[in-house]
Amino acid sequence: MYAQNEKLIPVYIEDEMKNSYITYAMSVIVGRALPDVRDGLKPVHRRILYAMRELGLEHNQRYKKSARIVGECLGKYHPHGDTAVYDSLVRMVQKFSLRYPLIDGQGNFGSVDGDAAAAMRYTEACMASIADELLSDIDKDTVEFTPNFDETLEEPTVLPSRLPNLLVNGSSGIAVGMATNIPSHNLTEIVDA
Repeated sequence: MYAQNEKLIPVYIEDEMKNSYITYAMSVIVGRALPDVRDGLKPVHRRILYAMRELGLEHNQRYKKSARIVGECLGKYHPHGDTAVYDSLVRMVQKFSLRYPLIDGQGNFGSVDGDAAAAMRYTEACMASIADELLSDIDKDTVEFTPNFDETLEEPTVLPSRLPNLLVNGSSGIAVGMATNIPSHNLTEIVDA
């Protein structure tokens, strides 16, 4: 409702829609839908791996319930719903989704035939050994950190990956006005190239 002391600025609706749409589209592209070429990860995948590292779930440690990992990621870094986080975690476990899975799971994480994963309270996970290559040297100021959604913690903008993850695991994503579908490649062939 208009108040007497407010100043109204006339704007053409076409210009406002164009500017607002572009701003929204760019935030979707950068913030969710497409992977960063530097580490090959979308923000949700990066946040899951970082949360697992903060929980001490390196490849040589005990497994923890997936629900605990999802809760850590949701509460600290990615407040976009537990289903989105768990589905992303499941995908990083599945050998048929990634050539080199980044998470090692125990329990039913679905099948290539389309069977769904068990509920997060029934599955457990820790990072796969190859994930160490994504997170190595993160404590040595190798990447920038940014405040999390409520500005109480900091999270990495990208992981300091020594692994060419985008090439070896590929990626797919659909954003506003653009998409990507990068196939996976054999690590030995990438190194030899």
